[in-house]
Amino acid sequence: MEQLLLLNWNVRGLNMLVRRDVVKEMIQSVRPNLVCLQETKLNQIDNSLRGEFLGNQLDSFEYIPADGTRGGILIAWRSDMVEATGTIKKDFSISMHIKLKWMQTPFLLTTVYGPSEDSLKPHFMDELLSLKPQTDYPWLYVGDFNLICDAADKNNLNINRRLMGAFRRALDQSNLIELTLQNRRYTWSNKRATPTLVRLDRAFCNEDWDLLHPGAGLQALSSSLSDHCPLLLCQQVRSPRVERFKFETFWFKVPGFMDTVKMAWEAPTPGRSPMNILYYRLRQTAKALRQWSKELFGNPRMQLHMANEVILRLDIAQEQPGLTPEEITLRRDLKIRVLGLAAVERSRRRQASRVIWIREGDACTRFFHLRANGRRRILYIPHLRRPNGDIVYSHPDKEDVLHEFYEKLLGSKITREARIDWSSLAMPQLGEHQLDHAFTEEEIQQVVMDLPSEKSPGPDGFTSNIYKVCWPIIK
Repeated sequence: MEQLLLLNWNVRGLNMLVRRDVVKEMIQSVRPNLVCLQETKLNQIDNSLRGEFLGNQLDSFEYIPADGTRGGILIAWRSDMVEATGTIKKDFSISMHIKLKWMQTPFLLTTVYGPSEDSLKPHFMDELLSLKPQTDYPWLYVGDFNLICDAADKNNLNINRRLMGAFRRALDQSNLIELTLQNRRYTWSNKRATPTLVRLDRAFCNEDWDLLHPGAGLQALSSSLSDHCPLLLCQQVRSPRVERFKFETFWFKVPGFMDTVKMAWEAPTPGRSPMNILYYRLRQTAKALRQWSKELFGNPRMQLHMANEVILRLDIAQEQPGLTPEEITLRRDLKIRVLGLAAVERSRRRQASRVIWIREGDACTRFFHLRANGRRRILYIPHLRRPNGDIVYSHPDKEDVLHEFYEKLLGSKITREARIDWSSLAMPQLGEHQLDHAFTEEEIQQVVMDLPSEKSPGPDGFTSNIYKVCWPIIK
């Protein structure tokens, strides 16, 4: 599967041969499909010069010339991987409509080099607002902004809060959200003994781009010759999920759910211990529900796409000789089925987003998609560090690091330097005979009913909904 690979870097000048060689080595090591460079300090770039610092694969480019020895922006791409059209050049940015060869939906890519003079920054933010695309069009906005949007983006208090607030308002008005930089806090240093550190290089996107590339992640690379570190935007390779049982909240609304649970729960189970009986009943109920759901629904998302595709073809066919009565009936039935499949998918997305304070009927599919994408990025671990300082990126290596860490942690005894004096807390105490009392059915039912909805009480993924709905069968 092809991946989005975009390298963004303020190179601090390409007017020296040694700098061109370093940039070329960086590009060849990353092998990106798109490259955005700022502060090239080049007044003119031709194919010969392009080959000196970009190599042969990045064979297409657009640029804004430098103003003397200051500024300069360049976007380069691989023509065999990327289609780029509609170039828009402004004072501080280049924008292009980008279509990756393995995707159907294009997006607008804007790379910027923000002015260092405070007097020009309001004009720069006005340019940002003017570039906002039409509704529902993906937009990726990257570059060196020479602005911060939060006080935490700088390691000292020498901050222009007026410009910081104006930049934040411009981002809000443009409906841009930031792609979190995973492995660095700052991207620029003045390289002094007591350095000033600032986050000047960033990547923003709108909601449509975020939905188009849900697995995209941003990482900083070695700063090399520049005082800015390059940013690599790419699809993050995630470990395959182990298939496990998940309770779907819409199941208990479907006819046949209670019958399936009752048959599985009342089936004979091996063992005599109550815990073993409960374990086997839960396992065979989960297996029966999984099979029942698979036969009844299959893959709802795939069915939804297929139904929409058939409806589209029937819509096109009716413009010619018209549809037969059977085709009209099929289209009507498919539209009804689309409503049901969309409701199922909305319920699943709501459950995956972990946002449970909105009613299911009021759920906004777009909103919950974004929340699920955000949770996925937050939970992703891009790399781990071994005790000797080596950084590992692959999933097998990360598994080894975690296993070694917890094996040493769980196998060692730590001497406690302080202890809690429980008697001073004046907490109620229970005698040993009271700890052996059996749970009553009323106590168990109360605990089950108090469990929060759409939450899993155990590692087997059997949510509290099935306990609440099926309590008459379970007890």
